[in-house]
Amino acid sequence: MEQRITLITLGVLDLARSKAFYEALGWRGQEVEETVFFQAGGLGLVLWGREKLARDCGLQPGRADGFGGIALAHNVRSEAEVDALLAAVERAGGTVTKPAAVNAIGFYSSAFTDPDGHAWEVAHNPGFPLAEDGSVTLPDFGAA
Repeated sequence: MEQRITLITLGVLDLARSKAFYEALGWRGQEVEETVFFQAGGLGLVLWGREKLARDCGLQPGRADGFGGIALAHNVRSEAEVDALLAAVERAGGTVTKPAAVNAIGFYSSAFTDPDGHAWEVAHNPGFPLAEDGSVTLPDFGAA
């Protein structure tokens, strides 16, 4: 298996509500056959009905009101961008679950959930510099 991710699909309870939330944050999606596709840098973020996604994966839909064991991350170029994004999340109907602050590792971060409870981290981490296109290259953690 090549080391890459091409699509991340989030199971949602109300497709129109979820699409409106992400569009309120500035994302632009395309709805095709009860599925919404967003181009997110070099990968796609997809919104699809939670029960349909579970069935497609050969699973039974689980509870929609708890932490699902995964968090998405959105790195930004400054602490001010973290704060601005959190304000936009709240206006759009998301929930800030961890206020922005300098964390134990020394970078400025926060967390929120979208209307379906999907967790997102928002961070300004100077150790993970962003390219002009927003992509990140992880540092060599073994370098002295």
